[in-house]
Amino acid sequence: MRIRVSRSGGFAGFPVQAELETSGRPDAAELERLAAAVLAQAGAGPAGGVPDGYRYSVTVDDRTVEFADPKISEEQEGLVDRVLRDGA
Repeated sequence: MRIRVSRSGGFAGFPVQAELETSGRPDAAELERLAAAVLAQAGAGPAGGVPDGYRYSVTVDDRTVEFADPKISEEQEGLVDRVLRDGA
């Protein structure tokens, strides 16, 4: 599974993007669980965000969802953090 995360906004406004492939990773099952949960939450909450808050775009294979601070779920936060930390 290929997961791409883009983050924009924030106080400084610098966009950040990272992507990773779960195949062969020891944590693949956890990343895929988080990705499935994030896709299932698509449209569950307001995407409007707040001034100086982050906006996220997560693409899992060919499906993209968007969400914004401050109302992001544990799964959304976990997936974003791991992909931005470990992805290229």
